[in-house]
Amino acid sequence: MATPTVLKSAKKELRTLMKQRLSEISNTSVSSQSAAVFRCIQDFKPYQEAKRIGIYLSMPTGEIQTDAIVRHALGTGKQVFVPYLHRAQNPPPDTPKSVMDMVDLRSVSDYESLKRDSWGIPTIGAETVEQRERILAKGAQPLDMILMPGVAFEIDPTSGYVRRLGHGKGFYDYFLDRYRDNQGSRVVRPSTSPGTDVLLYGLALKEQILKSEAKASVPVGEHDSLLHGLLVGDGTILGDPSTKE
Repeated sequence: MATPTVLKSAKKELRTLMKQRLSEISNTSVSSQSAAVFRCIQDFKPYQEAKRIGIYLSMPTGEIQTDAIVRHALGTGKQVFVPYLHRAQNPPPDTPKSVMDMVDLRSVSDYESLKRDSWGIPTIGAETVEQRERILAKGAQPLDMILMPGVAFEIDPTSGYVRRLGHGKGFYDYFLDRYRDNQGSRVVRPSTSPGTDVLLYGLALKEQILKSEAKASVPVGEHDSLLHGLLVGDGTILGDPSTKE
């Protein structure tokens, strides 16, 4: 296992590389790949069976767009939960300054009423949070699936699960760490398995997948969560646990 300093440096280097790669992807390609993921997920049995899903709300560029998925999930009666970022209260020393919970969207009109932040991401207003269900609240019911963003992804050669490089804020990994404790579903440490019953899937542009023959790879530490699989902009599904015996 790499030291924290080496790991941080390797992640920073890969983010720089990916930032350049993603800046070269046209909006037309992002739209086309997002449509392919949407078509794919509608036929994906774990998504069809999921009643409670968490999903990121996308930036306008550089990642799979989730607008169609959010609308479809709400329209088919699923309970949809989206990220809510807030300042941690009385955090321990190793807690990020800002942390993430997931809160429910009540309807399509509720979703459409969200204002965009400086990144262009639809954002839950703090004034509405008390009226929403929070996934990390004591006694909260579990999720069935979480659809996650990332900067780069790679199939882990040992486990067959998916390595994910995030944007560097630690929002999802810290959320998942608390989610596991909240649900009592920690079965193995996240560095060898997703370590939770909720299905964790990344949504990825094909350019975000690092191939085994590439020089770069996704660095992972003991606090980095592996994913069960990926839905990719070329219409494929990687690491699908339903294909494992």
